[in-house]
Amino acid sequence: MTDYQFHEWPNGIRLVYKQVPTTRVVHCGLILDIGSRDETESQQGIAHFWEHMAFRGTKKRKAFHIINGLESVGGELNAYTSKEKICFYASVLDKYYQKAVELLTDITFQATFPEKQIEKERTVILEEMAMYEDAPDDAIQDDFDQLVFQDHPLGKNILGNRESVNSFKQTDFLKFIKENLQTSRIVFSCVGNLPFNKVVKVAHRYLSDIEANGRLPQRIQFNGYHPELKDVSRSVTQAHCALGRPAYPIRHSDRLPFFALVNLLGGPGMNSRLNLALREKHGLVYAIEAQYTPYQDTGLLAIFFGTDAKMIGRSLRLVKRELNQLKEKPLGTMQLHRAKEQLVGQLAIAEENNMNLMLMMGKSMLDLDHIKSLEEIIKAVRNISAVKIRDMAQEMFDYKDFSILTFLPK
Repeated sequence: MTDYQFHEWPNGIRLVYKQVPTTRVVHCGLILDIGSRDETESQQGIAHFWEHMAFRGTKKRKAFHIINGLESVGGELNAYTSKEKICFYASVLDKYYQKAVELLTDITFQATFPEKQIEKERTVILEEMAMYEDAPDDAIQDDFDQLVFQDHPLGKNILGNRESVNSFKQTDFLKFIKENLQTSRIVFSCVGNLPFNKVVKVAHRYLSDIEANGRLPQRIQFNGYHPELKDVSRSVTQAHCALGRPAYPIRHSDRLPFFALVNLLGGPGMNSRLNLALREKHGLVYAIEAQYTPYQDTGLLAIFFGTDAKMIGRSLRLVKRELNQLKEKPLGTMQLHRAKEQLVGQLAIAEENNMNLMLMMGKSMLDLDHIKSLEEIIKAVRNISAVKIRDMAQEMFDYKDFSILTFLPK
């Protein structure tokens, strides 16, 4: 962790910084350990709605001034919500670092949720929901979460549902924040060329006086998984399929080896096993991918592809064959070496993106309480054995444990 510098304030908020002398741009963000899984049944979608409303007005800014605050100097201001995180982040020239920190802290901690803006943003979110529903590639991912996790909060759509989104009022947002915003679960992450003492000094001005909140909300743990098979008739021209199962949580010792296995199976490379089998050899799909998403107490392995409705059965048989091959036959020395080198290269290229690096640093501090350097990760990748790959495949690739969701053309 020598590449990273840290600071913590008495209220529990932590800062993590990496200095990159060759850049003139500062990327910084506030990452909160709050997400859609922290919502109750009646609150579905409120975390994502809060993310939107942070841009709609604070105690000293109207919506226009928030939007214009950094863009007027060529910067960018953005946010996202996931199952377990909300993040507000910005990118600016280094001389505007203080401007970015002040604006980020304002929208994060001083949002006022004016009722008129709630009504306006409600319409925007309902349109966002309609957009996702019209995109089967996106819709099947949300529906597959629900198929695997059922009534657990991890199975709920981050956007919420129309009934809940239509019900939110100002008091609902204030209540959700009061119940879930815990200062020791907030990280300010930054990547730039500034001296560390300046990064801390500016952040101290805006973060040190945030009132401490030590209450730690308890998340509902996921258990009781049962494989489910479901066909859905939709207005699509191509069939879409999702299959997978729960996987390792984020602190599991096999998280990195399993990520390597999933990358080999269906990662972004055109040479992934699934892409070679279904696209290159048989021409059944345009794209196929395998994803591994770890959460605090569980994870999700998911494979997605689209094909002609008549080819669903054949495609699934080919997927099953690739899973079985990884279960039954250990990788050869050269196969393992190439898989490792491919992953190492992907990780190194990803770290070149300073925005992604800043977000990764913040999430890693919240999830693991430390950050591994690229060198440490590469060393761990190189230590993965063929036996470990096969053992994980035997544990996680049992086809009878897979849930399968299919969108079929009406």
